[in-house]
Amino acid sequence: MNPLRVGVVGLGQMGAHHVRVCSELGHTCQLTAVFDIDRTVAEAVARKYCVPVASSIEDFANRVDAATVCTPTATHFGIGRFLLERGKHLLVEKPLAETSKDAHMLVLIARERQCILQVGHIERFNPALEALECRLWNPRFLEITRLSPYPDRNTDVGVVLDLMIHDIEVVLHIIQSPVISIDSVGVAILSKSEDIANVRLRFQNGCVANATASRISSKKLRKIRLFQKDAYLSLDYYRQSSKIYQLVDGKIVTDRLQVSRGEPLKFQLASFISCACEKKRPRVSGHEAAVALDIALEITRQIRHGGPHDSFHLHP
Repeated sequence: MNPLRVGVVGLGQMGAHHVRVCSELGHTCQLTAVFDIDRTVAEAVARKYCVPVASSIEDFANRVDAATVCTPTATHFGIGRFLLERGKHLLVEKPLAETSKDAHMLVLIARERQCILQVGHIERFNPALEALECRLWNPRFLEITRLSPYPDRNTDVGVVLDLMIHDIEVVLHIIQSPVISIDSVGVAILSKSEDIANVRLRFQNGCVANATASRISSKKLRKIRLFQKDAYLSLDYYRQSSKIYQLVDGKIVTDRLQVSRGEPLKFQLASFISCACEKKRPRVSGHEAAVALDIALEITRQIRHGGPHDSFHLHP
């Protein structure tokens, strides 16, 4: 079988990493095109990885079977729709789109065109999370903290859509129960949008998740703590480590879980290529990402306009 022809749209900091990883995946895919509206940037990346530069998005579409979209959020819908309607499998960086309507429209188009639509919620490919999931059975409370220095890259969204959305998607995946209430606060410090945010999510099954995200920290921290009957589990995404604390004979016993460390982006892109080749459902499909976006947008709305919205509901 011929290798899948793959390309990358958007060659900023994240897009350049996508090109690097795709170039390392070997015989499973062939990197056949890159495209960026800044021709100078595109040519520099192309020279480094020996890949052709497409002259336009139309030219790009003719050169690939599958693509990753690493452009600003506001462009995801237009580019995603264009490529999906031409039968291209897509991995779109998070968030999937700027609005809930656009995100769910992309999901519908992908379904109609029978294309794979995966979204770049990279923490789902962190080996530490996979190790932890093997010991989860009924978490009742989650505490999530994600801190990052102010970004040296351009960002067109607030901290909720920039960082917290990773944790929202992971929590939805872990809990597997409808969200019944959302209570959010946040403030803008260095940006026009919120730079610090906190949310408490309550689920129909009684579980509660409390998440905090900040992009004005002096250090990087990405942790989640989960509490279930007779056990407390701790995950450090950044260090790729997981631990479980249990009560045994009246004493707390700590067990460090075995984690097969590796680069999550490489796992994510390899999985995307596999799904595109074999027409398998992605680990984070467009639907899961769109539901996470629904909640992220409601958190953002509460922060900017105040208070829960009586009419908030998730798409089915």
